[in-house]
Amino acid sequence: MGVMRFLIQPASRVESWPEAYRAYVCGFDQSVHTTRVELDGSMLICRRQVSETGKLHVPWPVQGFGRPVISTASLPERQTPYLLPLELARGKIVQLRNQLANWEAAGMQIPPAYAAEQAEAHTLFAKAVGCQENELACAQFADRALVKAFQAAETLTQAYGQQSLAIRHRRYAQIPTLVGCYLPNEMEGPWQAPYLETFNSGAVSVKWRNIEPVEGEYHWELFDAQVDWCEDHRMVVRGGPLLDLAPQGMPEWLMQWENDIWNLQSFVCDFVETAIRRYQGRVRIWEVAARGNSGGGMAISEENRLGLVAKALEIARQVDEEAQLFIRIDQPWAEYQARGQHRLSPMQFADGLIRAGLGLSGINLEIAVGYSPRGSASRDLLDFSRLIDQWSTLGLPLHVTLAYPSASGLDPLSNSDLEIGTPNWKHGWTEAAQAEWIDLYLPLIIAKPAVTGVFWNHLSDASPHIFPHAGLINTNGEVKPALHSIARQRKAYLK
Repeated sequence: MGVMRFLIQPASRVESWPEAYRAYVCGFDQSVHTTRVELDGSMLICRRQVSETGKLHVPWPVQGFGRPVISTASLPERQTPYLLPLELARGKIVQLRNQLANWEAAGMQIPPAYAAEQAEAHTLFAKAVGCQENELACAQFADRALVKAFQAAETLTQAYGQQSLAIRHRRYAQIPTLVGCYLPNEMEGPWQAPYLETFNSGAVSVKWRNIEPVEGEYHWELFDAQVDWCEDHRMVVRGGPLLDLAPQGMPEWLMQWENDIWNLQSFVCDFVETAIRRYQGRVRIWEVAARGNSGGGMAISEENRLGLVAKALEIARQVDEEAQLFIRIDQPWAEYQARGQHRLSPMQFADGLIRAGLGLSGINLEIAVGYSPRGSASRDLLDFSRLIDQWSTLGLPLHVTLAYPSASGLDPLSNSDLEIGTPNWKHGWTEAAQAEWIDLYLPLIIAKPAVTGVFWNHLSDASPHIFPHAGLINTNGEVKPALHSIARQRKAYLK
């Protein structure tokens, strides 16, 4: 068994660091290892089945940036524990230096402000390295180096986004990216005007659990009305997910067949065919399946989940040869693999479907910041950029579906087991922070050529939803600042 040890300084930090147990180790190839995390006083201990070099990923407090996930450089196992703040600073500076080289080689103009921030980060890191015999002083210099490295990363990545958007604007007067949101359950109301001002696409949740809550009893009325509304307002329609393999995602009556994969597959095929035929020619973009990579909604193996999604794609392609077929990948950084219940990474899951030649048209990445156990911890702009670049290597168009909470605490209309964790971005969970997060991250996502659609997870907190407090309209029907932020971004960059 492989063991990696990290000394936490100052030791008092352990008492206010619940995110320590979300740490995990990945290998040189970025595959996430099953990781058992222990805290022994001021020592963080990570145990794995393999003994090889690895990178630790862990949420860590960075002044001005909350508690983002940071990774160390690739480290060999050793008996002497590593000083955690020093290795996190080293990892961020190495990541920043490598990204700078890649973007410079691609012709990017490096902003002047970046050089000063990077130089200061290097100076502080050098001071930390030079006083390792004094662990507390070393940690203090390392923490300051991290702050400067994060500032430099944000400066560099924002400049990349601005320059990429300028290049795209030279090609298009308005970038042809879809921007949309899932429609609410009430088709009448004051939400329509701000929706039409903000979005050019409508997401219709043609979800099996909602359509056939009782076997053989179908309820299409809401979804018919939503598709009609989108057509009336000349909006592009994305339907689905038809299958949602997360907890509480599939019809309750279907659970009796979870141990009979052949009958289960038959039910799946029947529903996918029925739904696509009903809206054929009207819905041209289908999200056939969601969260198949992580699962959890039915007691079926990872192999059978992959086969189920493959069969659904095959049937969908047979029914509508012209449709664009997407699958949704949740938790795309793959941190859920650290629990040891999954063999395939999210990218391996998607790549298997691509290689099968089933006509998969694109991937939808679900990034739900701040939620657990089925969300993603906060990451900085540079990590977002690197994630999208990694998924772009598959050669398929990408959609990105986002969720970010505007409050914490109980959300009675959230019909899931999700919780909102300790505030791990710059300004906690508030409506203002939700809007600021969008202002910072949305331009970068739009700047990526591979991204052809950006969607918000749900519109109103007054309708049943999955992610607590993530709506753009509150329970009183009042528009949150986040909706205005998206409207500004659309006006500036999109059709």
